[in-house]
Amino acid sequence: MTGQTSCEPVDILLVEDNPGDVRLTKEAFTGARINNTMHVVTDGEAALDFLHQRGEHESAPRPKLVLLDLNLPKVDGLEVLEAVKDDPDLTSIPVIILTSSEAEEDIVRSYELHTNAYLTKPINPDEFMELVRSFEQFWFTLVRLPDPVE
Repeated sequence: MTGQTSCEPVDILLVEDNPGDVRLTKEAFTGARINNTMHVVTDGEAALDFLHQRGEHESAPRPKLVLLDLNLPKVDGLEVLEAVKDDPDLTSIPVIILTSSEAEEDIVRSYELHTNAYLTKPINPDEFMELVRSFEQFWFTLVRLPDPVE
């Protein structure tokens, strides 16, 4: 069973304020088998604007998936997650926490707010790239995601 059968690019929203992690994530997805378009915002407020197509993001596409860091400026990742999962128009978008936090309270709270997965970023860049590639293979090859509602 294959999740993605279309040649259409998959829109991914990466919410990450660390430029090094943005670069590594983009590099890992560049070699991916799935045609994707990575959209990057660097704070939680911009993430919510992107998802709600407000302000400078009014023409933003609806992402198939959100990769969300927890430690963000303006609006933190848990607040973004809660806002997405509480919004009937956004709740079907999978949100994957991709963070350096290994704190049990962050893990528990993320799942209480209905994250689809919680991934801790490895410190080693090669391990980080492997994590992102494994994630890509699972979410875009095996998992069937809903088509965006227009």
